[in-house]
Amino acid sequence: MIKKGILPLLMWLALVAPSVGFGAESNRLANSDGAGPCTRFAAGSVVNNPTDLFSKHGVLTVNLSYNTEVDADGRTLYCFTTLDGTESPTLHVHPGDQLVVNVTNNLPAPTEASALRMSTSASDVCGASSMGPDSVNVHFHGTNTSPVCHQDEVIHTLINSGETFAYDVKFPKDEPPGLYWYHPHVHGLANAAVLGGASGAIVVDGLEKVQPAVAGLAQRIFVIRDQNVAGLPPPGGPNDVPSWDVTLNYVPIPYPSYTPAVVNIKPGEKQLWRVVNACGDTQLDLQLQYDGKPQTLEVVGLDGVPTGSQDGTRTGKLVKMTDIFIPNAGRAEFIVTGPSKSVKNATFMTLNVDTGPNGDIDPNRPLATLTNPNSADQTAQLEMPAASGAPGPQRFEGLADAKPTTQRTLYFSEESLDSRNPTFWFNTEFFITVVGATPQIFNPNNPPAITTTQGSVEDWTIENRTGEVHEFHMHQIHFLLLAINGVPVPKEQQQLHDMVQIPYWTGTGPYPSVTVRMDFRGPDVGDFVYHCHILAHEDGGMMAIIRVLPRDAGWFGPYGKFRTMFASIGWPYGEKTASWCVNGRTVERDRDYGLNRAAATPTLLLGGLIFFLLTGSLLAIVVG
Repeated sequence: MIKKGILPLLMWLALVAPSVGFGAESNRLANSDGAGPCTRFAAGSVVNNPTDLFSKHGVLTVNLSYNTEVDADGRTLYCFTTLDGTESPTLHVHPGDQLVVNVTNNLPAPTEASALRMSTSASDVCGASSMGPDSVNVHFHGTNTSPVCHQDEVIHTLINSGETFAYDVKFPKDEPPGLYWYHPHVHGLANAAVLGGASGAIVVDGLEKVQPAVAGLAQRIFVIRDQNVAGLPPPGGPNDVPSWDVTLNYVPIPYPSYTPAVVNIKPGEKQLWRVVNACGDTQLDLQLQYDGKPQTLEVVGLDGVPTGSQDGTRTGKLVKMTDIFIPNAGRAEFIVTGPSKSVKNATFMTLNVDTGPNGDIDPNRPLATLTNPNSADQTAQLEMPAASGAPGPQRFEGLADAKPTTQRTLYFSEESLDSRNPTFWFNTEFFITVVGATPQIFNPNNPPAITTTQGSVEDWTIENRTGEVHEFHMHQIHFLLLAINGVPVPKEQQQLHDMVQIPYWTGTGPYPSVTVRMDFRGPDVGDFVYHCHILAHEDGGMMAIIRVLPRDAGWFGPYGKFRTMFASIGWPYGEKTASWCVNGRTVERDRDYGLNRAAATPTLLLGGLIFFLLTGSLLAIVVG
């Protein structure tokens, strides 16, 4: 539940943030006037796709400004805009592409009264060396990209007021085609930034190669965000007040009228809908109703991975559903068919989600009304290309049949600091803990809670020991859903995710749990995080660090120095290869494919052979 909060960090931010200048009356913006950088539309507006930006010749370069203002209802808004004022563009790349994002922080500098900053460890600085209420960074959510500085690193990366920071993110050649997204991820500030609207979609193009059913369809990008309810009425009660209002591509669906947005679609037309739950705290259960009857939705992708595509066939499968649950930060891509002319009421909606006795209120509410456009529809101009070429190897092939190297159990827990004041903001600490360890709130300088090795496959059981749901997210990799509450998931539901909900505990009986298979076989090594993606919980401490070490050189280890020496000068691969040492282990990276090669590579073997020859020659000279 959002009316909890908990770290000294959050207390400090609450004290200093109001004096940063974000609430100035001169910055107030009416919801529909579009005068400031963070444009918001009137309730009942027609929904348009965000502006699309596409990579060219393998590179997409985007310059984004991070802005803020206050709307007419007193909400603090945040947004990313391009140089021409375009807000939250959709970033299109292909597998293997390079995404360059130059972020300039345009937030006001802290005033003298709020100039206090929290310093980071000098050895881990990436960008600014201290954090304040004006800090920001960017997480490329769901992407299987590197957690190093200037790529998808969120633990230490900070961009403060007036600073510009360059991201240079390399997508692997086997990145699954599908829907991802970007948003700020500074610990302690993430929830406010995402509630303020600072988020956008990322599309890795090529879905039609794996899911031919989408070829030629008009595609819609829907980014659903949440924000404070105007006037801040207490959630719940006889009127079922939601904890948060929601918006659809910045068109609000406000309580209590719930005026729906408008989506144009022709009768019987098939469209590909690509939906991001970019809410900080709200869960969605999407349904399309025609005259009250739920419609069949053909799911083609979840969390960026084409459904059913990782079984070795390299061809996706359509999964038919009448409602699609999307935890906050999750994504779903599905085919819809427009209503016939006889349908009088076509409604895209989210159903009530039971988040537990201590959770938020996420009630039934409409999102959009589907209408037949009277003229040419200009809101869905982007069409999926025709399918061409066979899909290549899929990133997570073989995971379902892989033998796990380790099994772990983790759990979510909460601790009330003052039982006399159960709804006070600074009242609860949130934890995610490995069984056997001591619960610890997150700090960027914490040591890793888990250390594993590249190449590992691990089964994790994640329990929920609290009275509200939690949404588990793992950075850098995906995981395979295996079981819920110890019951194996049917084969067709064993999809790849980077988000999964852990049901709440009723207070009696076994703790609810989800079991997933973690895939560390890919190239990404280093430190990254896992956490609850209800961002009020993450800001409150429910996050921890995992360290993935490069795979060991094994019995070739004594010759690792020679492999590093030869690979570092590009031999025998030429300029395509780089090599370095991490924690005493040799890491070799193919610059084209972004793959860390196994220890027993030709470089190592040839280096070892040359070592033996040189050693033998020297011995012969000495003895002779």
